[in-house]
Amino acid sequence: MDRGNNTAVSKFIFEGLTQRPELQIPLLLLFLSIYMVTIVGNLGMITLIHISSLLHTPMYYLLSSLSFIDLCQSTVIIPKMLMNFVSEKNIISYNECMIQLYFFLIFVIAECHMLAAMAYDRYVAICRPLLYNVIMSHQVCIWLVGGVYMVSLVGATAHTGCMLRVFFCKNNVINHYFCDVNPLLELSCSSTYINELMVICFSSFNIFVPTLTIVSSYIFIIASILHIPSTEGRSKAFSTCSSHMAAVGFFFGSVAFMYLQPSSVSSMEQGKVSSVFYSILVPMMNPLIYSLRNKDVKIAMKKFMMRRTFWVKKRNISDDAGHFS
Repeated sequence: MDRGNNTAVSKFIFEGLTQRPELQIPLLLLFLSIYMVTIVGNLGMITLIHISSLLHTPMYYLLSSLSFIDLCQSTVIIPKMLMNFVSEKNIISYNECMIQLYFFLIFVIAECHMLAAMAYDRYVAICRPLLYNVIMSHQVCIWLVGGVYMVSLVGATAHTGCMLRVFFCKNNVINHYFCDVNPLLELSCSSTYINELMVICFSSFNIFVPTLTIVSSYIFIIASILHIPSTEGRSKAFSTCSSHMAAVGFFFGSVAFMYLQPSSVSSMEQGKVSSVFYSILVPMMNPLIYSLRNKDVKIAMKKFMMRRTFWVKKRNISDDAGHFS
């Protein structure tokens, strides 16, 4: 296409989740509440893991990394989304859109592989308990987290680099609530063959490889659990994995629905709902899942609350003593 006959797009307009004005304020309040719960939940999880010696293990080191990813992923999307609910036009500049796309891809890809790393950790803990501290040493955990971010940086850079080569003209209305790959490709005036090939290749790698790792890990985990003689032992082993399995199901189900189906107008509408799950609801639910279904986290939280109550009472007594003196 001759670009000289077209005016390049300098800004985009989000179509958003709904075109009904009466729903804008209720949706604003809903997603503001979700974002606040996400911030409190993930920051709380990171803080609790940092201050509680009970949680200074590889499993919770990886969990704190997942909480950081969830917190960043939500922050990339939700604040701009909230502003759009009260704006007359949901406008984002071209440069801001590419930046949002880049950081969103970093964190969504990182979440895929972090969940796989956590599944491997559970495999080692249950299937190789005597070698757990050797296999999952502090250095290995650092390498695992570093590898997760390396893969996510490569994937995000490749996608965003290819997107920068795409030419947008005339139509600048994104049928979505944030800058994502497929909705942007719908607006292209130039060939998107390379981009679509990248989406298929990287999405397949970032979904199937972690999924294969997770499924393989849990096949060995379940086989090991079934060989545990006591019912109590089997129940305890299953409880350590149930939270992770729930998080994996929510996240990978919605991501696969969005990226591993043919793009069309109808599927894009369905993709919005799917995107809400993996980009907004999953980051909120992860800390709730891991805190409500994890005995160690509950114990650490109770100890933290008891210690805080003790210091508050001690300070009040000191203040009273100083007052009477």
